[in-house]
Amino acid sequence: MDLRLLKELLLNYIREDVCFEDITSKFTPNRNVTAKLIANSPGIVSGVDEVKVLFSLFNIHVVNSVKDGGVVPNSGKIMTIKGNARNILLVERTALNILSRMSGITTLTKKFIEKAKKANPKVKIAATRKTTPGFRYFEKKAVEVAGGDTHRMNLSDMIMIKDNHLNVMGGNVKKAVQEAKKHTTFAHKIEVEVSNKKDALLALKAGADIIMLDNMKPKEIKEMINALKKTGLRGKAIIEASGGVNLENIQEYASTGVDVISIGSLTTSYQSFDISLELK
Repeated sequence: MDLRLLKELLLNYIREDVCFEDITSKFTPNRNVTAKLIANSPGIVSGVDEVKVLFSLFNIHVVNSVKDGGVVPNSGKIMTIKGNARNILLVERTALNILSRMSGITTLTKKFIEKAKKANPKVKIAATRKTTPGFRYFEKKAVEVAGGDTHRMNLSDMIMIKDNHLNVMGGNVKKAVQEAKKHTTFAHKIEVEVSNKKDALLALKAGADIIMLDNMKPKEIKEMINALKKTGLRGKAIIEASGGVNLENIQEYASTGVDVISIGSLTTSYQSFDISLELK
């Protein structure tokens, strides 16, 4: 994200939290202090770069820190900061919210990637648009820090014809892809969400760039890919699996030979890191 946009986004979070003023911190001593951000659970940290920008907006100096993607143990130090006590107390909760949520997403994403790669070293693990309004950049960035793919950042990134689009267009997959090609630039890929082999073949033959196999079982997906190989269509488009994927079955999905597995739970069902700020 452009630095100016990131700064404005972070300031909006502070405006939301402070509103008129921090009525508690205003009577605390106005002096410089040192503080440490401590992880109260082990995992992978992300959000460090964004929090550094937040601190810089309030003249808070980062003395040292782990890097995004760094592993920390229980009670491990994430960073040490110095600055005005009132400023640190002002931004404390916003900084911890960003770090704890992003670190939770990164840690969970890494688990999915490590399991999936054991079954299929080439498969990519991707996020979805199931994100928190106003917090999408941070959630997608956290997936990226773990080595995952962000997928679409927004609706303008790529044409994605989902089931409801098809319903509006009469359920005709071929026609939907053809219409998409008429109304878009060559620079945008076309993805089609399908739930059966027939529609997948229709979308491929119509020229779709990505075929999303939605809520299909691993066995069905494997059969689908084998059918594509037999017809010579396997390399014509990216094959993506989505729906019903979890840590227990990720290896089964990866072993089907799909190119991408998109998982909504990366940004909806993660466990936030427990991080505290200890001020001296």
